[in-house]
Amino acid sequence: MISKDKSGRFLYVLIMFILFTACSKCISDQDINRQDSFAIFNLVDDQTIEVNGEIEDSSLDDFNELIMNYPNMELINIIEILGSQNDDINLALSKQVYSLDIDIRLLDNGEIASGEVDLFLAGRNRSKGSNTRIRVHSWSDGANQASYFHEGDPVHQPYINYYVSVGFSQEEAEDFYYFTINAASAEDIHWMTDEEIKRYTLVN
Repeated sequence: MISKDKSGRFLYVLIMFILFTACSKCISDQDINRQDSFAIFNLVDDQTIEVNGEIEDSSLDDFNELIMNYPNMELINIIEILGSQNDDINLALSKQVYSLDIDIRLLDNGEIASGEVDLFLAGRNRSKGSNTRIRVHSWSDGANQASYFHEGDPVHQPYINYYVSVGFSQEEAEDFYYFTINAASAEDIHWMTDEEIKRYTLVN
């Protein structure tokens, strides 16, 4: 016959075992369901994204999936983004970032080039670390470069409109856009100086 004391202790141990098993399963399920990487977008914590790689056709969908799972993002840290495979996706992604009031920081030794400077400009607050590199040049559609078209040509307008949409004045947007397409050809690259970064308010 089991005494009341022993019976009570047995019942207590049994309940604790059941609770521990249930909690362990819950934690395990959370770990399984948690996704920390969405292509080039990597989760640092529930409010910070780290970006490293090239913007691809799927990048907007990847970013939106991340935001759907982690809607409280406040900061994007850029390690290196050297280009995009799709300018339309790049601009759409940049507009989405701006609409979510996310800040962007180019990390120490980080680098952005070409259309990814546009993504950097989508940050509501933009900052950079030390020894960073920002490179710009003319875009090309494969047959023509942006600099082949005269100022005011409608072909320039989508880019100028984008800069206005992320907070630039019309004058600032035009000044920066025409600077980028004349700074270097599509086959070349221009490394922006600290004075140029300040003049065109890339960091705010």
